Amino acid sequence: MSDISNINVQDMEDGNDKDFYQNFKEKLLDVEQFPSVYKFKFIVKSDLNKEPEIEKIFEQTNSKFTFKESSGGKYKSITVATYVQSADEVVNYYKSVSEIESVMML
Repeated sequence: MSDISNINVQDMEDGNDKDFYQNFKEKLLDVEQFPSVYKFKFIVKSDLNKEPEIEKIFEQTNSKFTFKESSGGKYKSITVATYVQSADEVVNYYKSVSEIESVMML
């Protein structure tokens, strides 16, 4: 798996979601090889309990979840490692998670 840190939200075009996700897909194809295990990263406020909603999106896979509280305890990071077949599948997972209020995607 390549270093996904080469893709920054700041590099994405502004505009509608279609442009954002198409640009993201193109960048994924530049740095990743599919099929592969892909790590999704999310941040939520600790008191919102969004973990079950995120877990539900990945429930049909053999995903591995890692949860880590921030040093101040205000936020929680969620990493989901799951096997994906394509960049389209990665984009579809991100689109699904984007429908959950107050979840920040990295």
